Amino acid sequence: MRTTTKTGLVLLALLTTAACAAEPAPPPPAAPHGYVEGAEEAAEAQSRLVVAGGGAVRVLDLINEDVEEIARVDGATGLVGDGRYAYVGGPGRSVRVVDSGSWMVDHGDHVHYYRAAARDVGSFPAGRPVAAHSDTAVTAVTDETGTATLLDRAALDEGSVAPLATVPVAPGAAAVPHAGHVLAPRESGVRVLDRSGREVGTIERPCPGPRGTAVTGRGVVIGCADGALLVDEDDGALTGTKIGYPRPVAPDERAVEFRNRPGSATLAAPAGDRGVWVLDVSERAWTLLPTGPVVTANAVGAGGPVLALTADGVLHGYDQGTGEEIATTRISEQPLDPARPDPAIEIDTSRAYVNDVATGTIHELDYNDSLRLAREFPLGGEVAHVVETGR
Repeated sequence: MRTTTKTGLVLLALLTTAACAAEPAPPPPAAPHGYVEGAEEAAEAQSRLVVAGGGAVRVLDLINEDVEEIARVDGATGLVGDGRYAYVGGPGRSVRVVDSGSWMVDHGDHVHYYRAAARDVGSFPAGRPVAAHSDTAVTAVTDETGTATLLDRAALDEGSVAPLATVPVAPGAAAVPHAGHVLAPRESGVRVLDRSGREVGTIERPCPGPRGTAVTGRGVVIGCADGALLVDEDDGALTGTKIGYPRPVAPDERAVEFRNRPGSATLAAPAGDRGVWVLDVSERAWTLLPTGPVVTANAVGAGGPVLALTADGVLHGYDQGTGEEIATTRISEQPLDPARPDPAIEIDTSRAYVNDVATGTIHELDYNDSLRLAREFPLGGEVAHVVETGR
């Protein structure tokens, strides 16, 4: 028969406690791949529209249709976006930065979509913004004077505005972060800068009269008097490829306002009174659609239609290969007022958004279904400037 004394029980308890205390605490669970503190990850794009006008900057959530006023900017002069942040020009050379709270991170073989609360981040001194482009480290916001302000992207993500430098570009062009550098088009050529704004090289291909820029899945496009310059990285070096116009083009028929669906390599731009230029970057080819004069245009992408808005308030869809008109829908009951800002055509992977400035309404259109009106958002007030984020 085995017996255990009281003293033995106490010793056994002490030894057991000591052994447990000596065991290391389990490590905290690892953050899931793509984790962003304070944000919710989603399985699909969390698209939102940032709308400026009438003194208000509002965010329209296209998922739940909520509308929230984020900031006040009286007399907004312009609005541009970089996929997450919107930059609103105001009086007195000031640009307000609004975090839409919706963005995506592309890892090449997969994409993460995020949503968080929209917020007012702050402001920085600059003229009317005409373009904004970002990478993971720096954002370049270019104003109408040809000055680009480089902003610390990490600081923006943390809720503050931290300018790094200002760099000159050709008026009408824009600075673009690309492949770890910043491209700065000038009349003398495209300067290559580091992220602090210091010149480290040039692109050795001529681009006379640079105006207009666009980011595509094939590289950065810069408009030139004789066509376009495509800049991309090849074996660690930035290279330039010229895509010339198929014929001489008059200055007022140049493509200088490139628009595309984010990531797409098909661009559209008004061609003066003649129609719309379509640039297929993958094929290195221009096509002129003889539509007559348009107010603005955008392209869905490879094989998709080109959308163009005319001054009578009608949105047209064209076959990008043949130029045939395939659909129309009326956006405004009245001709567009030239004293008001031009409407925007924002395009994502399934819908297009066009603002009726006069009535304060945003139209959502299914471009794969003859420009069918899918939804209307009667926001009221002025919807003078619109950009889409989360794409």
